[in-house]
Amino acid sequence: MLNFIDLLKAVFLGIVEGLTEFIPVSSTAHLLISSHLIDFQSIKNNLFEIVIQFGAILAICVIYRQKIFSLILNFKEKNQQKFILNLVLAFLPAAIFGALFHGLIKKFLFSNLVIAIALIFGGIVMIFIDRKPRKSEVENLDNIKPLSAFYIGLFQCIAMIPGVSRSGATIIGGLLLGLNRKSATEFSFFLAIPTIAAASLYDLFKNSAELTTANIELILIGLLASFFSAILVIKWFVNFVSKNNFVPFGIYRIAVGILILLFIA
Repeated sequence: MLNFIDLLKAVFLGIVEGLTEFIPVSSTAHLLISSHLIDFQSIKNNLFEIVIQFGAILAICVIYRQKIFSLILNFKEKNQQKFILNLVLAFLPAAIFGALFHGLIKKFLFSNLVIAIALIFGGIVMIFIDRKPRKSEVENLDNIKPLSAFYIGLFQCIAMIPGVSRSGATIIGGLLLGLNRKSATEFSFFLAIPTIAAASLYDLFKNSAELTTANIELILIGLLASFFSAILVIKWFVNFVSKNNFVPFGIYRIAVGILILLFIA
């Protein structure tokens, strides 16, 4: 039977995941630090923190269901095939890199010190890049070039370092490649679907021995909390980046990184 305190912790962490998955502040960093602060150690190898990200992916599927259904039903159209090709090209680098170095990354990089440094450095880079004047050549998802999609996938590989932020790396990569903020953000959302789904399934497979009935229930609770909190964030974030820059997120990252260095690392 589930411990009530663990249940509350699972809900809390699910909310943290959903609120931070799609904004460039690193959901992994926030989950790992939050787990440390509330002493949540119910499931080994950070399996809970990784798999509940799938809830945020379900939120993307719900909000962008029209685009997803269009991709499926109108697959023979050239623009739909191009978009799917772009997602495949962007997904491949992380799939290959993750398969090769998954164990090493979890063994050596999942530390509070690495997270703090990544948050601070990423925040500085985000502020510098976003404030630099540039002309946006790509105004919507259908105009993204396949080579640009592949390069965005390379940027995503950097986010395997905890604290970097998958959304932050792909959005900044998109901006550098000529996408406007809205297009870079929405492409990052769609790229999250295969990337996080693959990562969650891979971790489930690798750590299947940890899947007791109680642990499965905790994961499902966290997943549901992640889903509902992500629903609240996604539309707000797209609207925000359409009118504002990413500087506030950069400042927030630096502040959180410094606090981790001072009190946790």
